[in-house]
Amino acid sequence: MAIEVSVSTTPNENAMKYTLNCNAIESGHKTYANADAAEESPVAKALFAIVGVSQVFLMADFISVTKKPEANWDNMEAAILDAIKSAY
Repeated sequence: MAIEVSVSTTPNENAMKYTLNCNAIESGHKTYANADAAEESPVAKALFAIVGVSQVFLMADFISVTKKPEANWDNMEAAILDAIKSAY
């Protein structure tokens, strides 16, 4: 099955929500504050490889990515989508 991702804004201008057509995590939720903490999660690890990512949150069928305030979504969007699609 091809992974489909829909992107939506959040109340936090530094965070975007990526809703998947599959589960992002088997159960519960998980917040990763840095790349070292993300070692157990291939998708979080891939997202932290993108310059500007500051936090990754996984829950049910979505991933929330928070960027550093100085980062620009336009420069990150394609890489984020590629990282998510390649991890599932």
